[in-house]
Amino acid sequence: MVVKLQRPILVGGLGLSFVLWLFSSLQDSLVQVGEVSLLSLIIVGGGLWFLKQNRVPTTIESVENLPRDRATVVSEISQAEVVVNCLANEAENHPLLTNLRQQVSNLETEIDRNEIKLAVTGGKSTGKTTLIQTLAANWQPGINQAVSFEETAPLFIQDATNLKGIFASNDYVLFLVNGDITSSEYQFLQQLKTNNHRTTLVFNKQDQYSPDERTSIFLSLQQRMSGNVITTSAAPLPIKVRQHSDDGSFQEYLEQPAPDTEKLQQHLLDVLTQQGQQLVWATTVRKARLLKFEAKNSLNTLRKERATPITEQYQWIAAAAAFANPVPALDLLATAAINAQMVMDLGNIYQQKFSLEQAKTVAAEMGGLMLKLGLVELSTKAIGIVLKSNAVTFAVGGVIQGVSAAYLTRIAGLALVEYFQAQEIAIDTGNALNLDKLRQTLQNVFQQNQQISYLQGFIQQGVKRLLPETEITLDHTPA
Repeated sequence: MVVKLQRPILVGGLGLSFVLWLFSSLQDSLVQVGEVSLLSLIIVGGGLWFLKQNRVPTTIESVENLPRDRATVVSEISQAEVVVNCLANEAENHPLLTNLRQQVSNLETEIDRNEIKLAVTGGKSTGKTTLIQTLAANWQPGINQAVSFEETAPLFIQDATNLKGIFASNDYVLFLVNGDITSSEYQFLQQLKTNNHRTTLVFNKQDQYSPDERTSIFLSLQQRMSGNVITTSAAPLPIKVRQHSDDGSFQEYLEQPAPDTEKLQQHLLDVLTQQGQQLVWATTVRKARLLKFEAKNSLNTLRKERATPITEQYQWIAAAAAFANPVPALDLLATAAINAQMVMDLGNIYQQKFSLEQAKTVAAEMGGLMLKLGLVELSTKAIGIVLKSNAVTFAVGGVIQGVSAAYLTRIAGLALVEYFQAQEIAIDTGNALNLDKLRQTLQNVFQQNQQISYLQGFIQQGVKRLLPETEITLDHTPA
């Protein structure tokens, strides 16, 4: 059977095969041992350099940061439960609440689960079904827990199902390949590592390659996976056998070799014996974090719905104040009292309770950040340019300052909301702000809300509030 090698090991594999052949030939034909050794080292070194240049540069290492004790897992579940309880306190009839509480209850049982779950995954036609059947038929458990296998849908095809839940529920992943890993496979392995999944790469169907090709692929995979590679042949191809008789005749027939999965079985037995309990705990921690993330998203959505009208209220209060008392350059500190009250109100929604003095400090810090980042000047100029398209409105004193004050107050409110949403859900009282994170949040929010179409719509709202009798039509002059 002719098998096409996958890049990038095609040329490298053939080169290594040539090296092995040349080495053997030189040993038989040359007498000068020193010359043979030197030439061989040069050739082999060149072959290994070629393989190194063509492999994926980053190395995937085994995930070792498993929970060391039960208390760690209990703590993760407790953190998730805190968020669920916060959601219940703020919306006792939330549609997801029943399901979230059930998940918390399930996690408390999950800690002591007496079954190891293994996911078998990989691309299409990598032998997942056959490998599971072979392992299940020949499994000789030497551990206390039961073992179950779950096959995923083939990866990297358009109609592949969402596998997030499958991987979250399994304790260990066997990732099957039939040759050197592709870029898509490598990226998927990195995602598994990032999500703290213990994974072994299984080079299946190795019998379909020549010995030299098999060695080349195996060495390449070991380099990428830091040695965490097991070779198998769950369903070896039949071998043609020729049986000779004494009279010189012969008979040919196909013989089916036995599956070659002993190394994988021993590897799994070692892993599960040494780390079985920790693997179950790691799965429980993953589920707890996913639950916490889901509950936090629901809580943040609810809180943002409450925060939006507060931000809008204070942006128009700031606009009226600046419009009534226009200054040549907008000074955010002039509206510090307004912004401080907004900080307090938004903080109350996100359980970040500030005193009035703390809120004034936060407002002043945000004002200072806006000035340092140049947001005040940029927004005022942009709004002024847009308003120039309407001479009547532009001529009215204080409009630019009023609209700019509203816009910057809105940016401050949106930035605070985004900043609070990124924090851990807990009952806090006026925590000091992380200015570096707040600065980055302000920049991000400003960039997201400075498009010309958004500015025009916002300016129209502002002018209607400040000059209700004025008709305004804005062109599409870039800001």
